[in-house]
Amino acid sequence: MNFDRVLFSEHAVQRMFSRGISIDDVMDIIQKGEKIAEYPEDSPYPSCTLLGFVRNIPIHVVLGHHVVLGVDSEHHTGIIITAYVPNPDIWSSDYKTRRRS
Repeated sequence: MNFDRVLFSEHAVQRMFSRGISIDDVMDIIQKGEKIAEYPEDSPYPSCTLLGFVRNIPIHVVLGHHVVLGVDSEHHTGIIITAYVPNPDIWSSDYKTRRRS
């Protein structure tokens, strides 16, 4: 995904720090990760969950997408909501779908 800028919420920074996930890890997942879920009705911005692997560790990044329309252009901002290592008790073995309870 390509953005003109990427912002990290305070919540994301706190969680990333506590979980040992770096900004570089998240940026790599934004560039190379796979979109596994979309939430077009999320507020204040539509969002999605991305899956990527860093050092062979699966990581989910929840990312909001804000578009500002200019006179001659669009400006896309990615807003990192959170990042985490998916729990294998909750996620399938490919980390793409939630297990049924």
